[in-house]
Amino acid sequence: MDADNADTRANQQTAMLDGGPAHGVRMRVTSRPPVLQVTWPCDVEAPPEGMRVDALFVYRLDLRSKGEPLRYGFDGASP
Repeated sequence: MDADNADTRANQQTAMLDGGPAHGVRMRVTSRPPVLQVTWPCDVEAPPEGMRVDALFVYRLDLRSKGEPLRYGFDGASP
């Protein structure tokens, strides 16, 4: 194991998404990112080759969240 991987793992925390389409999803994050984006594939009728459409959902870190799991709340107003 190299030092960079060990440092990354040491900075990781468990996080949980609250609300929205990804409610309850748990993951590991590094360095407490303030915003997480979740994408969801959309069905497209007869898309041009290589094109896809994803719905984008934004989750923001709840700054009151001190211990694990960190809480990220759904931001329905974000594009």
